[in-house]
Amino acid sequence: MPPERHIPATSAERHRRGRRAGIVHLALLAAVLLAAPPRVRSQVDSDEQAAAPAAAPNLEQLEQAYRAERDDKKRAALVGKMTWLPGAPELLRKILATDPSDEVALAAGNAWRRVLLGEILGGLQGRLDAASDPGRRARLAREVERYQVFALGQNLPRFLREAPPVFEVKTRSRGKVRVLAFGDFGDGGSHQEQIAGAMQRAHADKRFDLALTLGDNFYPAGMPTPTDDRWRREFERLYGPLRIPIFATLGNHDWVLADSPAAEVMHAGGADGWRMPATRYSFVAGPVQFFALDTNLVTRAQLDWLDAELGRSKARWKVVYGHHPIVADGPYGDDPALAKSLLPILRGRANLYLCGHEHDLEHLAPDAGVHFVIAGGGGAGTYPITPSPRALYAAAKNGFAVVEADRKTLSVSLLDADLKVLHRFTLTGGADEPKAVSPP
Repeated sequence: MPPERHIPATSAERHRRGRRAGIVHLALLAAVLLAAPPRVRSQVDSDEQAAAPAAAPNLEQLEQAYRAERDDKKRAALVGKMTWLPGAPELLRKILATDPSDEVALAAGNAWRRVLLGEILGGLQGRLDAASDPGRRARLAREVERYQVFALGQNLPRFLREAPPVFEVKTRSRGKVRVLAFGDFGDGGSHQEQIAGAMQRAHADKRFDLALTLGDNFYPAGMPTPTDDRWRREFERLYGPLRIPIFATLGNHDWVLADSPAAEVMHAGGADGWRMPATRYSFVAGPVQFFALDTNLVTRAQLDWLDAELGRSKARWKVVYGHHPIVADGPYGDDPALAKSLLPILRGRANLYLCGHEHDLEHLAPDAGVHFVIAGGGGAGTYPITPSPRALYAAAKNGFAVVEADRKTLSVSLLDADLKVLHRFTLTGGADEPKAVSPP
């Protein structure tokens, strides 16, 4: 076992090399749908991006590239890039009516829908920004979220999005919990099977109380229904033998099919252990309160919920988890939108932010007491990584994380397929300023 990292109690530097992947990002709130928004997170990390014109193309350039392109998928990608450009609605309407490809016509319809609903969202967002009455603000936040979901083409009603009351998960030992966490796994390949087998061996050596998924549960496009045969083949077969509850979150691939987020929430977990009571929810297990997020669409309603629940929590340790990293040293890099919207809520309150998306294993230095762990090595192919000075550990490896906590300490270990502990750290401080120590 490697020596445990000794982590300073003070907040880490927050420098970042200015690299970004070429994948579009969902912006916070109505900016996701307003004219000329920031870059927004797509519902899928496409490996088949069209060869678009140079950066910041105008509508004329995109139209020329669209007319010259013969591949339907690449033409559809070019049409999607037209969404927020001046003059786009008329061109999108024409493409929808005249393009011979259904795929391209659907892309035009999706883009046009975002523009039309973006106009409505602009008005609602203005009202939300001006609202001071808590009841009025909560109602407007819910409606803005509803329109955002509509605009993105998802069939995800409010009762599947909004969190139920905080619930408790019983653990084997009073006041202790042992948790498995893994993301970016559901591709059905040999590495997924290998890591699932390693998890089973780790469980046989020392039992887990529960597990967390960090998204991208099913490649390439999520699940079409709550009862699809793939549940048995690609989830129950591999993770059912653990016989523990597995509390899931959604990744970008789980958002591709319009029905997939709802299908994953509504799946009645039985022998497979699957649990997802809503797209956001919170529960207590031993001395830890867990907060599950849907980082595909980070709305004001979700942020207000998290802020309130963190404020109410009396738990010794607070762990927030979702799919997308706030900071990362992999190819996707830092997420400025999450750094602006989510990180301020976590600072000085949460001890750990767990996520995936980067297909690797990382531990990045803390910010105001929040440690950042990426456990996106659950089975999908790994991505290259260039560790920065803030990386306490970073490797392009398949593997998973183990979180163990009692009233005095919370530790996180990163393990590979051979159950080798690649990295481990332990926190001993409170929620405001966690500290780490080497093992005795």
